[in-house]
Amino acid sequence: MKALKYHGGVAKEDIKKENLEALEEGIHNLLRHIDNIKNKFGLNVIVAINKYVDDTENEINLLKTKLEEQGINLSLVEAWGKGGEGAKDLANKVVELCEKPDNLTYMYNLDEKITDKIEKVATKIYGAEKVEFSKEAMEEIERIEKLGYGNLPVCIAKTQYSFSDDPKNLLCKEPFTIHVSEINLRTGAGFIVALTGKIFTMPGLPKVPAAENIDINENGEIVGIF
Repeated sequence: MKALKYHGGVAKEDIKKENLEALEEGIHNLLRHIDNIKNKFGLNVIVAINKYVDDTENEINLLKTKLEEQGINLSLVEAWGKGGEGAKDLANKVVELCEKPDNLTYMYNLDEKITDKIEKVATKIYGAEKVEFSKEAMEEIERIEKLGYGNLPVCIAKTQYSFSDDPKNLLCKEPFTIHVSEINLRTGAGFIVALTGKIFTMPGLPKVPAAENIDINENGEIVGIF
């Protein structure tokens, strides 16, 4: 709820206060995510909201009403305070959702050009007007395609605060451009990373992360932690 109000224009120091106007404004951002999952990727959707003590009934009812208008279920999660008991409603609703048919659709074909794949994600999912590639990015794309890795899927590294690559552009009401500054080939993980805006990335994971080796043996001891 706080994040929705933040995207609706409320300063971080004030997001615990009830503000239905800002909440309604921020819900538009949530609805775009729902539209992407439901109508672009063809998947079933449920919205899970962490319910904190300062979320008011008026705010919860407003959000519930807006989601009901879209035919979307809402689950209020209190796992932070009640553990597993606070997430049972979400778990049950997810199980129900998994039993319903879906129609998974991808945004691009793997054999398309790298630039085309990035542009399709940026325009169809983010809603960008266009994509601009730096000279260095275009040179790396050309090198990757010559090496025979052009058919890998793309992973776009972008700010989490906005559909654009500008973390301050919270609602993206005006046309915007996605700026690709750098391209990285990740053959181990099996994808191509496009860095946008001023984003920084952490080291990537291999196809088989070390965490998959962690287990509990017959003596109840945790093994596989390096």
